[in-house]
Amino acid sequence: MKQENTSQDFKNAYDILQKNAQTLQNSQTLNIDELMAIVEESITAYKTCQTRIEAVEKALNQAFDSESA
Repeated sequence: MKQENTSQDFKNAYDILQKNAQTLQNSQTLNIDELMAIVEESITAYKTCQTRIEAVEKALNQAFDSESA
């Protein structure tokens, strides 16, 4: 159950990053308040993704280390 929530958190955060990137690419103009909100939301989403990726890398490294031992 915990893994499913974590995977969903990663997916939600990744979706936010994609949505915000698309918004920035498609926007001709953004006011500073919109930009700040997008940046803050993106930083939070990025940290969520980064944390999950690091956890998966650690788990994979441990799995490969234990197989080779």
